[in-house]
Amino acid sequence: MKPAGPFSAWELGLAFRYLRAKRKEGGVALIAIISFVGIMLAVAVLISVMSIMGGFRAELLGRILDFNGHMYVQGEVLNAQDRDRTLARIRAVPGVAEAIPLVENQTAIRARGQVLGAIVRGTTPEDLRALEFVQETVTPEAIRSFGEGEYGGDGVIIGQALADTLGIRVGDPLTIYSLTGSGSALGTLGPLEKTYIVTGTFQAGMADYDRAFIFMPLEQAQIFFGKDGLWDVIEIKVDDPDRVSDIIPGVRRAAGPRAVITDWRDRSAAFWEALKVERVAMSIILSLVVAIAAMNIISGIVMLVKNKGRDIAILRTIGAGQSAILRVFFVAGAAIGIGGTIAGVILGLLFCWNIGSIQAAIEAITGASVFNSEVYLLPRVPALVDPVDVAWVVFWSLLMSCVASLPPSWRASRLDPVEALRYE
Repeated sequence: MKPAGPFSAWELGLAFRYLRAKRKEGGVALIAIISFVGIMLAVAVLISVMSIMGGFRAELLGRILDFNGHMYVQGEVLNAQDRDRTLARIRAVPGVAEAIPLVENQTAIRARGQVLGAIVRGTTPEDLRALEFVQETVTPEAIRSFGEGEYGGDGVIIGQALADTLGIRVGDPLTIYSLTGSGSALGTLGPLEKTYIVTGTFQAGMADYDRAFIFMPLEQAQIFFGKDGLWDVIEIKVDDPDRVSDIIPGVRRAAGPRAVITDWRDRSAAFWEALKVERVAMSIILSLVVAIAAMNIISGIVMLVKNKGRDIAILRTIGAGQSAILRVFFVAGAAIGIGGTIAGVILGLLFCWNIGSIQAAIEAITGASVFNSEVYLLPRVPALVDPVDVAWVVFWSLLMSCVASLPPSWRASRLDPVEALRYE
């Protein structure tokens, strides 16, 4: 008769039989249950935390880049006589979704007796309408009227949070100060102030932008801030922000040698590096938690080996090899880890996919906000499940479970049958 191979049916059957609880082996079953629950919770928490941090990155990146753009062109090219042709060439570069000229100034504003700092962004009506958050949050009338009138008119669109802070509504006056002054036949004038009318409000989805920015027609901004006919920057948006480095060479050729080109990674390097370091640190810490939870398997298998010493001796005397005994107890320990990992993945995914409902339920029960948008810049807890992250968590958990199962299994395989049966 051909001998049974490794991980044969009798080895697997015996391993799972040992895991089934009996009255006199209740301690082993209890430790196995504790190990199972520990691995399950550790895996679920690791998946949840990594998904939430990935969601934070995706949400913040999407909102910041939707408002600010992905690449910027500055330098002498903005003052050259052929800058309009340069702009057309940049727009024709493969991968560039849009390129818009901007004038941007920090300034002070006043309304209803309050004085605040703000940033005025001058843009054309066509480019303003292309912004997704403007289309979604600004009324059609405000979009249509933006830029109408002499030199672009006197209407501005401000962030909703800024309007709430000042206590003003659509149709109210807003005084804006130009610290640089505007040009005249006698030269550049000193600081100026002018009262504009709020024609609309926007919500960019980030409190910092909603509290700080004001959109003004490009021509009006150029005149008011003493930059008649000038641009501060050409803001570029690309099809795939994560591959912006692939588009930089084409934009550089289109803009010419006098252009200074930067991208969103340069302008927000510290912010994104901080997010990356935090995510890596949390992943390492929680991976150690998974490893610690898996170490509980050692206790369970050690107790199982002690209780099954007589069985091991009998199996050895009837022909079972050391490797077969090792595999039996290894399978028993690994089964706890596999079961806990599968349950943890299911629990973690269910939590991430229903995190909005869970947040709403907690807030309804406690009556308190568990995720303040004024603090976290986002209206809800984000969660983005990355299959690569989930696969890594599964691999790590299974690896730790197998590693934890090996020492007690090896000890069981080295048990001397004579010593085990001496006192039976």
